Amino acid sequence: MAFSRAHDRFAAACVALCVLLSLVFGVAPVADRLTWSLENFPVWIGVGAWVWTRKRFQLSRLCLALFTLHALILMIGGYATYAKAAPGEWLREWFELERNPYDRVGHLAQGFVPAIFVRELLTRVAHVPATRWRPVLVVCACLAFSAFYELIEWWAALLTGEAANDFLGTQGDPWDTQWDMFLCLVGAIASLATLARAHDRSMALVATPPAAAGIQSSSTRFQTKP
Repeated sequence: MAFSRAHDRFAAACVALCVLLSLVFGVAPVADRLTWSLENFPVWIGVGAWVWTRKRFQLSRLCLALFTLHALILMIGGYATYAKAAPGEWLREWFELERNPYDRVGHLAQGFVPAIFVRELLTRVAHVPATRWRPVLVVCACLAFSAFYELIEWWAALLTGEAANDFLGTQGDPWDTQWDMFLCLVGAIASLATLARAHDRSMALVATPPAAAGIQSSSTRFQTKP
């Protein structure tokens, strides 16, 4: 399938919305600038990666929509800090919780959204077959990223001291790191269980990268060779 201008416009709209929201939330954030920057940094990386690869690799619309949703979750956390984010305060009141659970929502999304992105890369770029190992690789990749993000939080705390408290957002929970990685695991599994078929349909509508197409055709020739 050739490069789709309509699909590119959809991607550009998603990215433009992310940039606009980042600017809006960044005008006068409740959190300090360091926390706001650290929480928004993954969004900026994602936007930059899209700009760099937009002509060579078109992500599926489902992946783009989930990226936009995840970016919004991160930006809300960066605006007010995860410990004080308004949606978390609403959840705490409704369910009579002891702490603001917005960071839990963020780490659930940290597994739910990247699972689809990793699945897309494995399917369309690495051309990993649709066997039982593909979801295992997806979940492992999400857990690895979650663990690496915990290391980033640790390094930020070492470099900035108390200034990183809002970025860490532990709220006094000694098991916060374990909760973060567990919720990432739950999010990744839930994403694969609920969105796999929809993701397959969404990927079928976008162009296959040349490298992956070459791998696929080579694999087909090998399988059909007498």
